[in-house]
Amino acid sequence: MQAPAFWWQPPGLASALLSPVAAIWGRLVAAKMERDGVAFDCPVLCVGNFVAGGAGKTPTALALGQIAAGRGLRAVYLTRGYGGRLTGPLKVDPGHHTAADVGDEPLLLARQAPVILSRRREEAAGLIAGLGADLVIMDDGFQNPSVKKNLSLVVVDGPRGIGNGRVMPAGPLRAPLEAQVRAMDAMLLIGEGAAGERVASIVEAAGKPVHRARLRFREGDLPKKGESLLAFAGIGHPDRFFDQLRAEGFTVSEQVAFADHHPLSEAEASGLLRTAEERGLTLVTTEKDLARLVGLSGARGELLARTSAIGVDLVFDDEPALTELVLGAMSGACR
Repeated sequence: MQAPAFWWQPPGLASALLSPVAAIWGRLVAAKMERDGVAFDCPVLCVGNFVAGGAGKTPTALALGQIAAGRGLRAVYLTRGYGGRLTGPLKVDPGHHTAADVGDEPLLLARQAPVILSRRREEAAGLIAGLGADLVIMDDGFQNPSVKKNLSLVVVDGPRGIGNGRVMPAGPLRAPLEAQVRAMDAMLLIGEGAAGERVASIVEAAGKPVHRARLRFREGDLPKKGESLLAFAGIGHPDRFFDQLRAEGFTVSEQVAFADHHPLSEAEASGLLRTAEERGLTLVTTEKDLARLVGLSGARGELLARTSAIGVDLVFDDEPALTELVLGAMSGACR
């Protein structure tokens, strides 16, 4: 789903007209967040966000998994598999499953550690217990009370913040900000921006810690400087990908944006291939976009073969503080 543009603009007529519906929705979600969830045998670290759409949850989950591995801890990821047809509970197999089966993000997570997919997260407990996990890292699900969380880390995009600050459908907030701040344990601000800093001030005023990080392109994935690029992306904020390429000195001659999790059609793949061929452009995209092409044939299979994926790593301003946060959530040993 493409988020309405007015969500990220100062409150206007559309937002005002939808405010009565948003008020009802906000009360319902806030009440739901107060419920008790199922306690797993291991600590659960939830990586969520205040708003609908992308904010950097998956890179954060991967980074937390790396921190855990560095301490000799075995992490297991838990996801709903947004965009996939399977409901689980099941263990994701990158050699067998495609993005159409399980969604794109689980395939990225599975490169690092075991991933359990379950639309009803609470039903994943048995599979997770059988994997000998020391902790569970839950990608999304902050507002969902079905699983008890030992730590809720909320990710905020620095340049965008929380948009107009209103609850869906009047704005991008998944629940009233006050209820979400009350339920969270810490915030991670990714990237710089006044919008994100305003949210950080609110969180800090509530006595919750704010950590900071930035996304960095993976050096080995970058194309050669001087090449003219055709960049395409179907992620939460595709312009961020294009802008970062230009900021690092790459020539983006053509950019094509799709909605988050968008499955490319044969016609769209053919169009990208044709444009690149006619104009002599090098095809680049994100790891998440390329994951959606794995296992496909025809033009989409050819696009997979001809496109380079540029990965990103999350770099924390203070990694020891994040490590302490993770270890603090581990105080309750696995049962």
